[in-house]
Amino acid sequence: MIRVKNVRIVEDQAGNPVLLLSDSETGMELPIWIGEAEAFAIQRELEGVQLPRPMTHDLIRNILIELGVELVRVEINELHDNTYYATLVLRGNGRTIFIDARPSDSIAIAVRMNAPIYVSEEVARTAGYFPQPSRKEIERFMRLMKDVELPEI
Repeated sequence: MIRVKNVRIVEDQAGNPVLLLSDSETGMELPIWIGEAEAFAIQRELEGVQLPRPMTHDLIRNILIELGVELVRVEINELHDNTYYATLVLRGNGRTIFIDARPSDSIAIAVRMNAPIYVSEEVARTAGYFPQPSRKEIERFMRLMKDVELPEI
């Protein structure tokens, strides 16, 4: 699993909201097209904007907290027919529970609860892209170059 380090909402060329998950360690970026309501919920939380009344994802966070349930992590673990699948991993009352959920809802809750977000390596390979070398690749390259003797010109 690849841990997501950055969550952003961007727009595609047509103005549709895209959830962009990225990891500087691996260089992975995963775009997920989402609905306007979910984009609003995620963006509002990322910007720290508080509304006068709790919205749906705030309500879910409040319920989990009041019940003493921890959101351990969110996993984006499958992609079928251009549809992403996610799992909320919850812990409470001595049990770990796995709940199927949409990635957009899962991430809206995760950003509210400061829970880690992971993308399976298979999903990253299938739908993500790696536009620049990862930190690990650069470090490996630098180690290899350290032992190479270059000819004098």
